[in-house]
Amino acid sequence: MSDALDATPYDALLLLSFGGPEGPDDVVPFLENVTRGRGIPKERLKEVGQHYFLFGGVSPINDQNRALLDALRKDFAEHGLDLPVYWGNRNWAPYLTDTLREMVADGRRRILVLATSAYASYSGCRQYRENLADSLAALEAEGLELPKIDKLRHYFNHPGFLDPMIDGVLASLADLPEDVRAGAHIAFTTHSIPTASADTSGPVGTHGEGGAYVEEHLDVAELIADAVRERTGIDHPWRLVYQSRSGAPQIPWLEPDICDHLEELHGAGVPAVVMAPIGFVSDHMEVLYDLDTEATAKAEELGLPVRRSATVGDDPRFAAAIRDLVLERAAAESGREVTPCALGTLGASHNLCPVGCCPARAARPAAAGADSPYA
Repeated sequence: MSDALDATPYDALLLLSFGGPEGPDDVVPFLENVTRGRGIPKERLKEVGQHYFLFGGVSPINDQNRALLDALRKDFAEHGLDLPVYWGNRNWAPYLTDTLREMVADGRRRILVLATSAYASYSGCRQYRENLADSLAALEAEGLELPKIDKLRHYFNHPGFLDPMIDGVLASLADLPEDVRAGAHIAFTTHSIPTASADTSGPVGTHGEGGAYVEEHLDVAELIADAVRERTGIDHPWRLVYQSRSGAPQIPWLEPDICDHLEELHGAGVPAVVMAPIGFVSDHMEVLYDLDTEATAKAEELGLPVRRSATVGDDPRFAAAIRDLVLERAAAESGREVTPCALGTLGASHNLCPVGCCPARAARPAAAGADSPYA
């Protein structure tokens, strides 16, 4: 792009994340925020919160977002991109509505949103858009001038997201004992979601078994596996598996679960496994507990050597990818020529979520899409 450092028409970037407790007293109130409207008793929330209490009641996600904020600000400054970066969460401080109120007070009127979810799904995209609509409605009720908000496209196949994960898998393979390394399998993991939600993920044209959610993860897994083969000369078998299931047991969710998969691989005589959490941007609680604690304990029980590769986190290449996506979207909004950067077979994702994309079970307003009430 000839004017690569011009973010016009945008005047701010908002990092939008899930949020997490930062002390034992935060755990139950945080879980009440996450499950609001579902009628879950407080005693049950205390049981669910045991995962957090194992880590002192602190989720690492907020510190990881602070590190990503620092990485983004550093990258933007080093490359002359004059774009302030803010941070808001869906379920814990700093809350999204408070951050948007601050941005309006600072005079921000065209805001780009970076969600800490790389793939299409209701919980990974539309629910964030619904939260944005809720916050805009709150600001409107306060009589504030509303900013125009757009959301960055899904970045699952951007090289700045992929390259750190490729390096992570290579490092994990190298860390395995030499006598089992060549025969190691790769278990690419992501958050399980209800199959009904997966089947309707992405634009209507991608709906079907697994929808865009599964299709995008499979594309990423294949890209990483191909890169590992090119660099090592070994074709490691792999499979996309799932973790962090929640909800009623009678509702079908994506399978197999990572622990079941480890048992299956052990039974088949596989000598070692690398768990690669491609569905997660950072090492937050689902990674620390479901992989580093639960799945690793299962592997130890089986006597199966296992390693867990790193997530992208605040890798400078990821920060550079976000800069690239910001400039790409700014160019498109300004009517300038732009070639989106994307690897694999699926190409660059849509800039504007179309009507029918990742629908909710009960219709709710969602911002930053073709069906947004806040054009």
